[in-house]
Amino acid sequence: MESRVSQYGHNRQTPLLDTVKNPADLRTLEESQLPQLAEELRLDMINAVSRTGGHLGAGLGVVELTVAIHHVFNTPDDKLIWDVGHQCYPHKILTERRDRIGTLRQGGGLSGFTTRKESIYDPFGAAHSSTSISAGLGYAVARDLAGKDNNVISVIGDGSMTAGMAYEAMNNAGAMNSRLIVILNDNDMSIAPPVGALSAYLSRLISAKPYQSMRHMAKEIISKLPPRLETAAKRAEEYARGFLTGGTLFEELGFFYIGPIDGHDFSHLLPVLKNVRDCNYDGPVLIHAVTQKGKGYEPAEKAADKYHGVSKFDVVSGKQEKSPPKAPLYQNVFAKALIAEAREDDKIVAMTAAMPSGTGINLFEEEFPDRTFDVGIAEQHGVTFCAGMACEGYKPYAAIYSTFLQRAYDQVIHDVAIQSLPVRFIIDRAGMVGADGVTHQGSYDLAYLGCIPDMVLMAPSDELELMHMVATSTTINDRPSAIRFPRGEATGRMALPERGTVLEIGKGRVIREGKHVAILALGTRLDDCLKAAEKLAARGYTTTVADARFAKPLDVDLIRDLANKHDVLLTVEEGSIGGFSSLVSNYLANEGFFDKGLKFRPVCMPDVFIDHESPATQLAQAGLDAEGIFNRALAALGQGVARPSSSIA
Repeated sequence: MESRVSQYGHNRQTPLLDTVKNPADLRTLEESQLPQLAEELRLDMINAVSRTGGHLGAGLGVVELTVAIHHVFNTPDDKLIWDVGHQCYPHKILTERRDRIGTLRQGGGLSGFTTRKESIYDPFGAAHSSTSISAGLGYAVARDLAGKDNNVISVIGDGSMTAGMAYEAMNNAGAMNSRLIVILNDNDMSIAPPVGALSAYLSRLISAKPYQSMRHMAKEIISKLPPRLETAAKRAEEYARGFLTGGTLFEELGFFYIGPIDGHDFSHLLPVLKNVRDCNYDGPVLIHAVTQKGKGYEPAEKAADKYHGVSKFDVVSGKQEKSPPKAPLYQNVFAKALIAEAREDDKIVAMTAAMPSGTGINLFEEEFPDRTFDVGIAEQHGVTFCAGMACEGYKPYAAIYSTFLQRAYDQVIHDVAIQSLPVRFIIDRAGMVGADGVTHQGSYDLAYLGCIPDMVLMAPSDELELMHMVATSTTINDRPSAIRFPRGEATGRMALPERGTVLEIGKGRVIREGKHVAILALGTRLDDCLKAAEKLAARGYTTTVADARFAKPLDVDLIRDLANKHDVLLTVEEGSIGGFSSLVSNYLANEGFFDKGLKFRPVCMPDVFIDHESPATQLAQAGLDAEGIFNRALAALGQGVARPSSSIA
């Protein structure tokens, strides 16, 4: 493998792939050429991701499947919908984007996920999981209503099948007569019997026209039987097929199940895909393809995470170019703080939704395995699961990325907040997230949690404050609370104690005193506020800088003091419109401060979606860096023109 990686990865000797600009070109190839194309495609992707970083293992696992789908189906007229999008890089290379694959996840370049605005071959944008079957069913029904006959193919991974939305979609699809093809890309479920010659033969047999015709004839005969005999005959056929193939679960949901088949073997893939394409089955079909994540690249195959997400790396050795961290990661600081509290309180438990290492819960699990719960990609269930534990006196910490917690919003309100249950939400990836782009930005948590009555909402300005807030959260036993913090490294400027100190709830702190401008910061933009204050001082304006600490409850005494003593008040937050600034401005308006001439300026994310870029560039685009904050303050003082926060120039 190493020599082939060197051959194609370094010299880009991909003669067959060079002839394929789009799927139409791919469909002109002989089936005997497809294994070579797949090998070249795999190596081309390895070479590209080695230079850009990104999601590697998932794409490696679906190379043959991607080639087979585009060879058999008439994309883009036939709609191919990928779930999540982690595995879409081979698809992008084959769909007229190979010349731009080196811009993957870079500013102005290709997205790391599927997106409708990027290509006609991406019929549905996806970066969160478990959406492909629902979207595919929508496409299929719209096709039927329009009287068209194109195919709709939804690919979904085994991880995505842990989410309730996938089963909601299958339940709906199974009750309809709309033709939909679902491909289950199973690389980790272990629900399948061994994949071999017999399995492949059975899959080809039951997907072929003769079997379909016999089955149709049998259905006609069965329908003429008395009801009890009709039911018994249907069950006999279903369970006989389920016994042979293992698809009883999907059959019960109304799908015609085919599989499992080897997702890396074209002699298995092509006949089944063709049979399904050509059959006239009037309902949803599920093809169960077993694949190997990281397939074909030895370093990925050997890695525990199969190189799910990688930084830039050396192609031959697989060694990633990871710079040593200059400071602890925020999620690891959270883990340190929670572990310290859990040693003193055996009621503390932790839950994550398939993101143990990303949230720091993996570190908690090392010490408290019996008090750690990974519920899979099932945020709705996870939140209500925590609510149930809280009812019994436990102290659950629900560690979920900001962007993923959005999917459980109803549960946050109905199952937690209305019942005043003390679930502690630990919200990682709050704010900009760089190359993962708009779908993964934690933009909205301040807005969607800040409007919930009696919610305690905290945001630390540094890692020491985070430890204090974790300690504080352990004392909040009569209502829900949340702590939001960004992705990546903390400041690294301070030694951390063994345990945090409990803060007074709803009280901020003044960091710097001045008389012309007041800046009230929430979260880790505090450092940029202090830099902006220095720039204002150079212009002759002194600035008070305060750390709000809490978005709810507001420190109204602090806000009143800042408003009374300064002509200009800015709030600064790494969140969307409708968040902390809205809470502050609502208080100021009701108290009449605007009637007295206070100049108030909210500095938050603009009212647009900010695409993938470096975090520093994203912050600059949003006006949330020191320069942006300085310019907003200067404009409020009548000394400059600031770009409004609702747009990006």
